[in-house]
This record gives sequence, structure tokens and C-alpha cells, in this order.
Amino acid sequence: MTATLPRPSAPPRLDPCFDNIVRPPLPSEERIRVVELVASGSNGGAQESVVSVLSRIDRARYEVRVVSLSEGPSVRKWRAQGVPVEVIADPDDASASRTLAAFLVEWRTQVLHGHMYRAEIVGAGAAQELAARGLPRPFLVNTVHSGRIRSPEDRELLRRLTPEMDRLIAVSRSIVAKIRADGRSGAPVQMIYNGVDLDRYDDQEACCTLPEEYGFEPGSALVGVVARLEPEKGHATLLEAWPQVLAKVPTARLLIVGEGSRREELEAQAEALDLLGEACSGDACVGTRHARPGARVIFTGRRDDVPAVTAALDVAVLPSYREAQGLVILEAMALSRPVVASNVGGIPEMIEDGVTGLLVPPHDPEALAAAIVRLLTDHPLADTIARAGRNQVHERFCVERMVSALQEVYEEGAAVWASRLARLEHAPTPGVPSAA
Repeated sequence: MTATLPRPSAPPRLDPCFDNIVRPPLPSEERIRVVELVASGSNGGAQESVVSVLSRIDRARYEVRVVSLSEGPSVRKWRAQGVPVEVIADPDDASASRTLAAFLVEWRTQVLHGHMYRAEIVGAGAAQELAARGLPRPFLVNTVHSGRIRSPEDRELLRRLTPEMDRLIAVSRSIVAKIRADGRSGAPVQMIYNGVDLDRYDDQEACCTLPEEYGFEPGSALVGVVARLEPEKGHATLLEAWPQVLAKVPTARLLIVGEGSRREELEAQAEALDLLGEACSGDACVGTRHARPGARVIFTGRRDDVPAVTAALDVAVLPSYREAQGLVILEAMALSRPVVASNVGGIPEMIEDGVTGLLVPPHDPEALAAAIVRLLTDHPLADTIARAGRNQVHERFCVERMVSALQEVYEEGAAVWASRLARLEHAPTPGVPSAA
């Protein structure tokens, strides 16, 4: 009888959230040169993902610069991380591409990583400029952060430029499907979820000054949405739902955190619904911050302490009509806040309905109100969902996973750039006969 030998045990699999990935040393002392190209310096999920990359990327191995195609608050954030940042504030794409190409030559850029639509266009133009001049173009990778439906002209331009790109990164399966639906082919598509910097949220204290700042009673039930005030974020549906929430939870207060083009219209909608409280003057306004006495909805504008504000919420909401992934959802989950969100785009990839959050149809104020009320009144359910959400972020959506995957792309890109350089260096000079 032959004895069965035990199978050798598999080596333990590394977990990027907790284990450092050790890479072989570079063949030279030079670091891999990467440029993060961002379409706008404003605030948003794409800009926050760049903040996350800069916070975790191995600076001993990668030399990173940022180029923004406009000024904005995120430019200051990137500079505060000790990274060189250039702003090309030129509205003409062709001119911006030429300026970018000059930077890429000066920095001998190996990898160009674009974020958002205009960065894709300007980055591809710069790569074409270098190729036309007989220079090695960088490995061109673009992350598609948005599920926005662009014009037919924009989609056609992307279809024509995609074969010039080396990699497309999608932040969710929903975006993978969108790339295919837009007819973009000629570049491999890789999915990499945006990740959350858990160090930033694990020990976050809740902001305790909100009642004083905005003039509502301490202990009020707080619901909040953190998002740009733009049509696709669904604030109008949330405002329509809010009187139904107040009918069940009269002490509830809604914080609308963020800036955007729809603020005046949203405030007018809240006024028409009698949610902004009484007009105040003189001493009655002292101690409040852009909120009237008795306001049930408060527009906070931009806040620099969003994690602390989110930690103070009883329920976090994202009522979007479309969403590529929903990074603010993950941030709220990391803070153990129960979440209600629309069942659109990449959001269902983040939330299992009834387990790690509650999903509702978009444009449905009744369903949205019912889900918010459910979490405000069923505390055991809210606590269970909050714990499950936090655990899921820790297991699947840490920033280390995102950065580790991107570094693999950058490693591949540097090798491709080196091969392009070698081919150009060994290419015969036009008009000069080759050696026999």
C-alpha cells in the first residue's frame, strides 16, 4: 500500500491592506518617473484618488509629479503632500498638449497617468506630439472615474484616441461596461477600485460643534450628504424626501455638504418646501453659520473637516442618479456610519442591500425617505449595518490595494517605455546606409 504524501502547503497569500509588497530592486538607481495628469484642480473623487496615491506610493521607487489642467483646492492638497505640481491653465486642448509634451520631455516621463475626460484628451495629444518628434512617448494609462454620458462628439473623439492609449483603468464593473458601451477598443481595460485611507478614518473623532455652528439642538438626529452640488448627485430627490422623514422623525436635521453649480436652485427648492427656517437678523443670527433659526436643512458649503463631519452623522446618504463608484460611501462606512444610497452605477458593488447598507431606486423620494427613517428609528439595525460596512471597507477597499495595483501598472509601463527608447536608439537614421 502506497502512502499518500501530504501536499505542500501553499505559501500564505499577501494581503495588500496589511502586508508590505516587496519588489525587486530597480536595475538602476533612477526611480520610475510618473506624472499624474488631472483634468481639474477642484474637489472630487478623482482628485481624492490622486491624494490617496500620493499618500501611499513608494517614493523611494517612484518619482511622482502632478499636472493639473486648472487651479483649485486640490492643487494645494497635492503640494501639501510634498509633490511638485504644475498647473496648465490653458483652455485650448491642443495648446495644453504641447505644453504638457514639453514637461514630459524635460522630466523624461516614463508613465503618464490621466484622470478624467480632458486629461485623456490632452494626455493623448501630448503622447502623439512626442511620437511625431521621434521621441519615446510615455506609457499612457487613463482612469475613467465618471459614468457621465458624454456628447456623441466627445465619445467619437475618445474612440479615435483609445488605440493611442496603453491601458484604461475602470473604477468599477459599471465603468467597464460603460467603456464597452461607448465603443472604446484598442486598449486593455483593467478594473481597480478606488480605496480608502483607513489611517485617516480609524481614529477620527466626530465634530462636536455642529449644533453651535448651525443653530440646532444638541442630540438632533443628523443625516448628511457629502457631494458636489451638481444635478447627477440627486440632492433634489433628497430634499423632496425630507418632509417625509420629518413626519416620522421631527428632530432630524439634514446637512448638505459641498459646493457646486446647483446651490441656488437647491436652496430655492428647500425654501419652497419650508425647510430653511425663519429669516433672521441681528442677535438672532449670532452663533449660526449660514443657517436660519429652525432650519431643518442646512447647506454647509465647503468644509475642510469632512471626515469629522461624516463621523457625527447618524445616517450618511448618497442619492445619486449615476455614480462610477461612490468613494464618499466607502468613507462613511470606514467611519462606521450606516449608509443609504441609490442603486445605480458602481454603488451596488460597494453595498450589499440590507447587510452593509440600504439601496433605493434613484429618483424615488418615498423609498429614500423610508430607508432613512428605518435607520434613524431601528438602532440595532443601524449598528449592525454600520459594523458590517466598516468590516467590508477594511477587507476590500483599503487604499493600499488600489496603490499596489497601480504600482504594478507603473512597473509594466516603465518596462514598455524602456523598450520604446531602445528601439528609437537603435533605429537607422534616415538617409544613412546601414552597416553591411
